[in-house]
Amino acid sequence: MSNNIESFSDLKLNKQILNAISEAGYETPTPIQQQAIPLIQAGHDVLGIAQTGTGKTAAFVLPLLMKLKYAQGDDPRALILAPTRELAIQIESNIKKYCTYLDLRHTAVFGGSGSKLQIESFENGMDILVATPGRFMDLYKKYVFGTKQIKTLVIDEADKMMDMGFMPQIRQILEVIPVKRQNLLFSATMPESVITLSEEFLEFPEKVEVTPQASTVDTIEQQLYHIPNFKSKINMLGHLLENEDFNRVIIFVKSKANADNIYKFIDRKITKSVKVIHGNKAQNTRMNSIDSFRSGETRILVATDVAARGIDVTLVSHVINFDVPLIYEDYVHRIGRTGRANNAGIAITFSNDAEQYHIKKIEALIDKTIPVSTLPEAVAIEKTPFEEKQKMLRELDYLKKKENPDYKGAFHEKKRKKAGSKKKPRRR
Repeated sequence: MSNNIESFSDLKLNKQILNAISEAGYETPTPIQQQAIPLIQAGHDVLGIAQTGTGKTAAFVLPLLMKLKYAQGDDPRALILAPTRELAIQIESNIKKYCTYLDLRHTAVFGGSGSKLQIESFENGMDILVATPGRFMDLYKKYVFGTKQIKTLVIDEADKMMDMGFMPQIRQILEVIPVKRQNLLFSATMPESVITLSEEFLEFPEKVEVTPQASTVDTIEQQLYHIPNFKSKINMLGHLLENEDFNRVIIFVKSKANADNIYKFIDRKITKSVKVIHGNKAQNTRMNSIDSFRSGETRILVATDVAARGIDVTLVSHVINFDVPLIYEDYVHRIGRTGRANNAGIAITFSNDAEQYHIKKIEALIDKTIPVSTLPEAVAIEKTPFEEKQKMLRELDYLKKKENPDYKGAFHEKKRKKAGSKKKPRRR
């Protein structure tokens, strides 16, 4: 179907939308847009799988705008569910851009901030509602809007939605919206468990898979450094950030504590042009930090995985995985923050001995070996503190035992060897 589609005008979009996307700098539709848009326009349920940064949002929003045409009624006619507030805000921002010349009302509602302003946005009626599942149900129970007019349901980042435990809330939402509707699911990764769950609400879906599941974009150069401990990782980070080529960088970490510590190190030793975002930061603070990073005012953004999906910033030069993600699909989403819209980018991962276990799993997922780079001589490698070493050994034992219940563990082996090395007392 997509073979004859070379421009957005081939997708039979109206003049208002074509003008808006032209002004936004869109030149030709991406593969996911070429394949998904005609199917959505034809009324099919769609299961869309594509790498992050390849235009999934426009793939479902543009045909949705064609379907809705103009403002009508008081209650929303389309519902887009997203797992995080950042992603909800990003989707709504794109809708605003595509709606420049259309008379359509839209808003995003999400937790983590007061609901007063969000409720006020419904006063003049609503056509497109972007929401996180929890806030959607909160406002629905307060009778802020009705659901009888919802004719299209979009679930974006479906894998993350289900991975984060949203399935009970999604089932609640499915009970309060019309049964007769069009359903669209989009994500960069789609494990079998998610496909099974999606069968609950997709009817004879058309599957659009423009790349292998969990594949990474070819324009992203991936690098892996074996670094034994936290202090050595900090030394390596400082070495890299002194390079001017690292002009717009996102650093991903596994915990809020790590995020704050790394932010303080960069702010004190490298540059003041750094922001940090994680779950403990207020919503306004998080959005201001992302806006500052997007505008180029801030050079470095330190983030937990709360931001791995939902930061749509072009020309991110580097993504640095200070910690290896424990949810392997998140690796794809993290590094997908660079190399967007066919731009080149570099993704660098630091890995200690325990994290090498996860690297092997990630490589199996993406069906690619991440090239190992040699540590620069200028980077000081610190001795691993006893407590950190023990923690890594315990983590490895836990992971290996989880995989193989018969595995006794490194500590067990040490104990056994120690016990076996004792000399037996001589008999007299």
